[in-house]
Amino acid sequence: MKNPQILDLYSDYLIASFSFTTATGLSELLDGALSHDQISRFLGQSLFTQQDYWKCIKPLVRKVEHPEGVIKIDDTILEKPYSTENEIVCWHWDHSRKPRAGMVKGINILNFLYQSPLGTTDSISIPAAFEIVKKTGPWFDKKSGKVKMRSPKTKNEMARERLRILHHINKVKFRYVLWDSWFSSDDNFEFVHYELKKYFVAAIKDNRLAALSMEDKLAGKFHRVKELEAQKGEAITVWLKGLDFPVLLTKQVFTNKDGSIGELYLVTNDLELTGQATSTTYEERWGVEVFHKSLKQEVGLEKSPTKYEATQSNHVFAAMIAWTKMELLRIKEQSNHAALKTTLYVKALKADYEELQVLKELSSKALPVAAQNTLLVG
Repeated sequence: MKNPQILDLYSDYLIASFSFTTATGLSELLDGALSHDQISRFLGQSLFTQQDYWKCIKPLVRKVEHPEGVIKIDDTILEKPYSTENEIVCWHWDHSRKPRAGMVKGINILNFLYQSPLGTTDSISIPAAFEIVKKTGPWFDKKSGKVKMRSPKTKNEMARERLRILHHINKVKFRYVLWDSWFSSDDNFEFVHYELKKYFVAAIKDNRLAALSMEDKLAGKFHRVKELEAQKGEAITVWLKGLDFPVLLTKQVFTNKDGSIGELYLVTNDLELTGQATSTTYEERWGVEVFHKSLKQEVGLEKSPTKYEATQSNHVFAAMIAWTKMELLRIKEQSNHAALKTTLYVKALKADYEELQVLKELSSKALPVAAQNTLLVG
């Protein structure tokens, strides 16, 4: 891996910075110990790979992995409205935008957040892998009449490929894979069930078709899950259309911020789980949303002004390392990422204030004697 020392310094810089992160900024922070050109070359030369990333985090994973661990899969988009388009800065469909989904220009990252229990009340999370979506293949969109770019692999295909590597090659210990309804395809369910021989707990859309018995399945008697007489918190065995194995279906009922009532349907191939246990396990998925927010706010994932694909990709790599460092600090300090960042900010502010007092004292002594005690305020 190229220059791990600069990677260590740059990832620390991402944690310490409160504004845009630049090669010039890091060089000034280090009083010129590293030049602007050295840092720029580090970011702009060959790409860090997932093999490089695994080498970085493997020792930590080996220390904390657990057979009851979970892998949470979700993607996020780093909005780059003013950046020049390239293979990774391009237009993506963002289904999470409120109130309406739409196209967003930016970098789309598919994340695999590993969570391992540390005890009865705490756990540690590690981004075990990530994939940056690259749109390299042109295709003709008949609807718009324009030639557009798309990725040679779908995010579902990328998810299965990366899970295969984490399980078969990296030998990561885990029990469950969690994802939202966007990833709840038959191929993904079958992959986890048959190839990985692991369990999934996933959300599905309420119009998904299911049968209440094998006989109904064979007879083609399917119903939308929202039409089934599933009670809140109850786990019932169903056969989803397209799958040849049964799953447990659980309905969650919750109140939205606007006071409306919402429903969420969960499925799992762990037939030993209760409805409550299914819901509790799926609630762990929320950690990946917190992870995405923290990446953007606490370690400067979106605050790099880099213009080229190589520097943008390597900045993402460094941000993942920086976030993992903060997670280790969180465990040590029994805090959270936002609180740690606030602590750094307050200490930096105090240092700035003390330096300002020194400068004021020096500037006052440089003035004529008659002006030294002149007050501007008070």
